[in-house]
Amino acid sequence: MLLSYIYLALAIVAEIFGTAFLKASEGFTRLGYSILSFILLFFCFYIFSLALKNINLSIAYALWSGIGIIATSIIGVVFWHEKIDLPTLIGIGLILLGVIVVNLFGSASE
Repeated sequence: MLLSYIYLALAIVAEIFGTAFLKASEGFTRLGYSILSFILLFFCFYIFSLALKNINLSIAYALWSGIGIIATSIIGVVFWHEKIDLPTLIGIGLILLGVIVVNLFGSASE
């Protein structure tokens, strides 16, 4: 079971970097970033599929997408100087709260 969570963590990291390189590829006009994005996102889905062998889909997907959304939002603000407003922060906070609720109190987490 621990190995599945390690796979999930690797999938999350690969998704975050793959998405960041997708932004850096500028619509696939920058070959190096485009290739890195494809490789990382393929690896992400492969490793995520391994994690799903022992982790419920609802738990794994909540963690994968929730952490990915939060991390890529931070990357967008820090590296691409994207603006973030109060409604966006509230929405991201609700996503975080949702991930916590699903993992601590959802029936799939038992």
